[in-house]
Amino acid sequence: MPLIMVTNDDGIQSPGLRAAVAALDGLGEVVVVAPRDQWSGAGRCMPATSEGRIYPEVLVVNGRPVRAYAVEGTPAQVVDHAFLEILPRLPDLVVSGINYGENVGSGVTISGTIGAALEAASFGVPALAVSLQTPIEHHLGYSEEIDFRAAGHFTRRFAEAVLRRALPFDVDVLKIDVPASATPETPWRWTRQSRQRYFVPVRPMRRRPTDPGPLGYRVEVDFERLEPDSDVYALVVDRVVSVTPLSLDLTSRVGEEVLREWWDRAQWG
Repeated sequence: MPLIMVTNDDGIQSPGLRAAVAALDGLGEVVVVAPRDQWSGAGRCMPATSEGRIYPEVLVVNGRPVRAYAVEGTPAQVVDHAFLEILPRLPDLVVSGINYGENVGSGVTISGTIGAALEAASFGVPALAVSLQTPIEHHLGYSEEIDFRAAGHFTRRFAEAVLRRALPFDVDVLKIDVPASATPETPWRWTRQSRQRYFVPVRPMRRRPTDPGPLGYRVEVDFERLEPDSDVYALVVDRVVSVTPLSLDLTSRVGEEVLREWWDRAQWG
């Protein structure tokens, strides 16, 4: 029976996490290992201050108990604790999400949802990072007003595919972003990550630099320069589900001859 680990960055109490577990019901043995606390925006960070305490939990999903663990630490650290201490073996699949809020554009490495998926992939475990477009005011909460049914449908659909057949070489994570208006019948398409930022930081409003000044953010899209094959375009223009293959290899795709030409010009003007 496949072993499937479900995690997230919103914390173990998130309704989005429960929705992912419910969607995966029957595909294998599902174990939840998730942060004890809210870690949105943590990326793949590994702060030395995390103490890594592990607390067994029981989640009831679809009327049945699901083995679960809450871990003190970031999403990426949670994956490490799961693989090194909790699970009997490496899982066949890690599902990170379902996240409150879309993860698109050039800021995707900020996401703890994606950070957990990339950390799993670094162990050779295929991963899904699933996010649902939601209003910003819900990103750090556990609103029960959010309908995760469509996102759950696509979570299951792609989990089935990955369990049935290994991902192609250089595809380590499938990043799935579901529009707020989606239904199970909404089309999906392959996309690439936009080079646009999407979530743009907002300057803090304070009188003195020593006053508290947490950064906010807003959505900002330059539609004139938006790439038609991008995750942002699929989500906000065509309102379809975006599925972006991600690689652990961050090497630029520029050819060596371009680099040599650039170097020569830089040396001689």
